[in-house]
Amino acid sequence: MSESGFYQEFEVFSKRSDTSPIQYQFSLLAPNKELALVMAQENFMRREPVADIWVVKREDIRKMTSEERQSLQRIDNKEYRNTKGYGYLKKKWRHYEQDMLDEKEILSWGGKQKT
Repeated sequence: MSESGFYQEFEVFSKRSDTSPIQYQFSLLAPNKELALVMAQENFMRREPVADIWVVKREDIRKMTSEERQSLQRIDNKEYRNTKGYGYLKKKWRHYEQDMLDEKEILSWGGKQKT
């Protein structure tokens, strides 16, 4: 909150369409959440079309502590979970498809065909 206590800090997020991800846009100062939403709408009406706007009071956003962030570190012995080791499969599958038998080759195995 500002020194006077009248204005509060808000963070504005938006979505360009119903299926697009939400993106952070900017911060603004407003006396309450209703005016913060109006101010955010006014800003977007002049710039770009949006499907949805979210306005969140900055003090309501909780970030992780440094201890909590340490829990996000990857454990070194989990390398088997990465799929980078399977990159050769696409090439192997392509080679397999090219070597697949066609009808003419299969029929040639039977020797003489009955007529």
